[in-house]
Amino acid sequence: MAMAEPLNPSSRSGTEADPERPQPQRADQLRPTGFSRLGPERPRAPGPLSEAEWPSPDPAASSTAVRHARAAAPAVDLSRYLDASATSPPAPEVLAAMADQAAAAWANPSSLHGPGLVAAELLERSRIRLAGALGTEPGQIVFCSGGSEAIHLALLGSAALMQPGRLLVSAVEHPATLAAAAQLQRQGWQLEILPVDRLGLVDPQLLAERLAPPTRLVSLIWGQSEVGSLQPIARLGALCRQAGVRLHVDAVQVLGHLPLNLAQLPVDLLSGTAHKLQGPRGVGALALAPGVELAPLIGGGSQEGGRRGGTEPVLLAHGFAAALDLATERLAAAAGQDPLAQLRNELWQRLSPLEGLRLSGPVPDGSGQRLPHHLSLLVSSHDGRPLSGRAMVQALARRGWAVSSGSACSSASGAGAAAGASPILLAMGYSPLEARSGLRLSLGPWLQPQDLEPFAADLDTARRELQAALT
Repeated sequence: MAMAEPLNPSSRSGTEADPERPQPQRADQLRPTGFSRLGPERPRAPGPLSEAEWPSPDPAASSTAVRHARAAAPAVDLSRYLDASATSPPAPEVLAAMADQAAAAWANPSSLHGPGLVAAELLERSRIRLAGALGTEPGQIVFCSGGSEAIHLALLGSAALMQPGRLLVSAVEHPATLAAAAQLQRQGWQLEILPVDRLGLVDPQLLAERLAPPTRLVSLIWGQSEVGSLQPIARLGALCRQAGVRLHVDAVQVLGHLPLNLAQLPVDLLSGTAHKLQGPRGVGALALAPGVELAPLIGGGSQEGGRRGGTEPVLLAHGFAAALDLATERLAAAAGQDPLAQLRNELWQRLSPLEGLRLSGPVPDGSGQRLPHHLSLLVSSHDGRPLSGRAMVQALARRGWAVSSGSACSSASGAGAAAGASPILLAMGYSPLEARSGLRLSLGPWLQPQDLEPFAADLDTARRELQAALT
């Protein structure tokens, strides 16, 4: 652990639809009254519509919308797409839900005329659905453009209402967190980076020791996108609460893969995005614990309760809610366990006997230390020489597979042996050469067990090709 030098963020690297499933109603079928709208320019009613007041879904119309969405989308073979942690293909149900509302919910939701009320009703319904899935209140959800903006709003918006102090982050954070931390450093904040162990995990005892003044703010990534490590957020959050220090959690990779109940978590701010869970790109959310106040980063409007100016993307928010609904249903149907864990475990059983492969990050053994849909590997020759992860990605792409060598939001820089090395793997104690050999596999609900059966052989062939190029 060390006091951080001023950061340069650019130097960090890193199902088939059920046609009978009820879909959200068209906006022109919704009542333009009874909704809860945020901001002084909007009228407020006593509360949201009750379930009894909502129109009944029309399964026939929704089924037609799903079929139309499938027909309009270009044919894409997703059976070899193993890069869900970078982004995921929008689910047909999500596309159908958005298409079903597009013709009606196009207006500015701040407008007080009929079309504006229709858009506002759909926006607030989406907020209610998102809040319900996360175990919080609708007024605690702030829609924004994605995970990166949500992280910046959490950190910069919190710091704007505090005296400068110390910010603690882990050594395996997303580049967006490091970019926000760099801004705070320029504003007079101290930045301290907490080291991680070989599994990418923060030591709770070390965190507890560093929560004394002048620490005012902590930001931790819950599910690490590159190596899959799951921080023990309940335990770490309890330490922050005990010390009276505000905690932000980057849950971008966790949302949709673990059941969340913010009312039971010692977390003050939680950021997420839609496109990691088969929702649309361009929309994310920041969830706030009751009593948490923020200064907006974007002014000029009273939208989102004065926390984020700008006309809200109603259809994107609706798609976000639809995607989270699907993910929540999958978890509920499997007693709170992500069904992708079984698929991931079967894949690891095929890969683990292969020569030249090592696991990075926690073992996928059901201990709860790893994202359930995630595997990360280090690739080497038969005599242990690390092979380029990026070259492996390209070799597998030639065989039709889409995988990653690290975070899609990362960029490599530097010279010599460290060029292209993953800062995450370096922080976990791997050598620069080893840190260039990472390979990430992240699964999604579009995959079936038979889809993954050829992968082990293709990976082994690709590795042997690269090994032969070394001789």
